[in-house]
Amino acid sequence: MSQQAFVSRITNETKIQIAISLKGGPIELPNSILPPKQTVEEDVASQKTQSQVINIHTGVGFLDHMIHALAKHSGWSLIVECIGDLHIDDHHTTEDCGIALGTAFNDALGAVRGVKRFGTGFAPLDEALSRAVVDLSNRPYAVVNLGLKREKIGDLSCEMIPHFLESFAEAARITMHVDCLRGFNDHHRSESAFKALAVALREAISPNGTNDVPSTKGVLM
Repeated sequence: MSQQAFVSRITNETKIQIAISLKGGPIELPNSILPPKQTVEEDVASQKTQSQVINIHTGVGFLDHMIHALAKHSGWSLIVECIGDLHIDDHHTTEDCGIALGTAFNDALGAVRGVKRFGTGFAPLDEALSRAVVDLSNRPYAVVNLGLKREKIGDLSCEMIPHFLESFAEAARITMHVDCLRGFNDHHRSESAFKALAVALREAISPNGTNDVPSTKGVLM
């Protein structure tokens, strides 16, 4: 299976389109919704290698950075474009990007069969260490404990970081536990959490050598 998906989500608050390939490789959007690039800084969450294409533009720099890290260490190719009502605040943009990304992940994954289903990941970043455990359960649930203390990291409200992860898990229809075990720098705590989640997701969707549904019920629904 191609494990690719395209999602367009348009509301009165945000316009989002996402292209994803869970196996990496080349991807593209039909048409960009973004205005012409104005500055070099807008490309900080862009990366192109032989195995991955990553280009993240949400309008919120630290959110771009976190989604970039998630895609990179999950092995995905991912393009995210969002035009949101940032003149209000970062809530709608962050929440809706989480929903759209979760939907894209779920669409690209398709039927949960022939994969490990469960994944665990640990990731350090200097003094910070995070753990993530996921289950491709089709039963959405998220427990996120990052212990962040700052009000904001860049232009992203710290309260929105776990909310993005919760929104992703809900739309992706996965069970997800993400904990930062230690660390005192909130940037490090957040980034290690996203990297740990990436490692866990990469393991969960990896082949298990069969074409079976990994459930005693015979279905995951």
